Amino acid sequence: MIRNRRLITEQDLQEAMENELAIRVFKDDHMIDSGGIIIRFDDTTVVVQSGVSELAYHSREQCEFFEMKKKH
Repeated sequence: MIRNRRLITEQDLQEAMENELAIRVFKDDHMIDSGGIIIRFDDTTVVVQSGVSELAYHSREQCEFFEMKKKH
């Protein structure tokens, strides 16, 4: 079963990046990205990699980020 946890704080994003956890990204209540991993973030942007050369840059202010974590 999948459990979703919202990534809000710097620590949340850091843990998701270090553990290479898949995430979902929502903007205006629509899912705009799913299954990628965070490769970098700063105060304004989260960079998500979905494939070898597939990078997406998402605004931290305009988007919501959720960790997709498998529950054992």
